Amino acid sequence: MEEKSFDYINVIPLVDVMLVLLTIVLTGATFIVSGALPIQLPKAAATQTDVVAACTIEINAQGRIFFQGTAVGSNELASRLSELPRLTPLTIKADARCSMQAFVDVFDVVKLLGFSCIDLQTEKKHGQAG
Repeated sequence: MEEKSFDYINVIPLVDVMLVLLTIVLTGATFIVSGALPIQLPKAAATQTDVVAACTIEINAQGRIFFQGTAVGSNELASRLSELPRLTPLTIKADARCSMQAFVDVFDVVKLLGFSCIDLQTEKKHGQAG
């Protein structure tokens, strides 16, 4: 018996399977992106209203410290921060010309009190690529 050689490969079943898989992936991705899947969120004791608004600490060029727009010393800053919940987001705005020691003093107070959500506000350099 002589074996018959194949003149061609039938790729139609492969194309059909690939189109079905593509349809499933695109349909699933659409639901995920648009949030159309019905999801019942779990309940928690802390709600969005429990979150405290961010507080701002500013250091001017002369090294003076301002908490929420009011001039304070290091000791007064520590006492005001100790009254806040430790999950309160803090934003530190330090003038580029202030001494590094003034910034480190403020940062030290914040870290010693146990705050972990700390932002350092900066401006984007002009003329930078990327």
